[in-house]
Amino acid sequence: MSPPTETILIIEDDPAMLRGLRDNFEFEGYRVQTATDGDAGLKAALAIRPDLILLDLMLPKVNGYEICRFLRDENLDMPILMLTAKGQESDIILGLKLGADDYVTKPFSIKELLASTEALLRRRRTRTAAVHDFGDYRLDTAARTFTRAGQDVPLSPKEFELLAYLVANAGRALSRDTIMATVWGYDRTVTLRSIDRFVNALRGKIETDPAAPQFIKTVREFGYKFTA
Repeated sequence: MSPPTETILIIEDDPAMLRGLRDNFEFEGYRVQTATDGDAGLKAALAIRPDLILLDLMLPKVNGYEICRFLRDENLDMPILMLTAKGQESDIILGLKLGADDYVTKPFSIKELLASTEALLRRRRTRTAAVHDFGDYRLDTAARTFTRAGQDVPLSPKEFELLAYLVANAGRALSRDTIMATVWGYDRTVTLRSIDRFVNALRGKIETDPAAPQFIKTVREFGYKFTA
């Protein structure tokens, strides 16, 4: 299984906002393309076919609503996450009706935005690749089964979701914060130490030698990386 090489297109006309978003997403390991007006953004979306679009609604030349409408009319199904300074329900509903998948209202937490982005990408990955093989193991996310040489390996629901997330992002270094936000959401009972405990439990079930893991590697002072 090859590691995902996901591209995010950010269409945003505020230079400071655009720079901050680009830096954060590149830090998380995504490939990032940018555009500062709607016309350039629409052309970039059609040319590079990104895996996800972060789309400001209030753009010069072509607004975000028209971009949504055009891309969906062209049968392009990449997730579109709206960035909007407007809090009016009618604006959000219009964007969703025109084909956006979700929205974040400015000002927003970058952790919230990263988690929303990852949730949309994870849903897209699940549609395209439900079965993952590594070593003697097979993970089927659609059937929610995990086997070794055809025999069931028992996992708790959260262990399964954590493994599915790591496997879907094979090759990417994932921070503990990102793992926690994506797999657990904002459950206040979960801490960064909880992530370590779940990873250790998973290693005990899938690694020949948990002290020298073959699949779930530690990225020092950051998080974890799955290697198929």
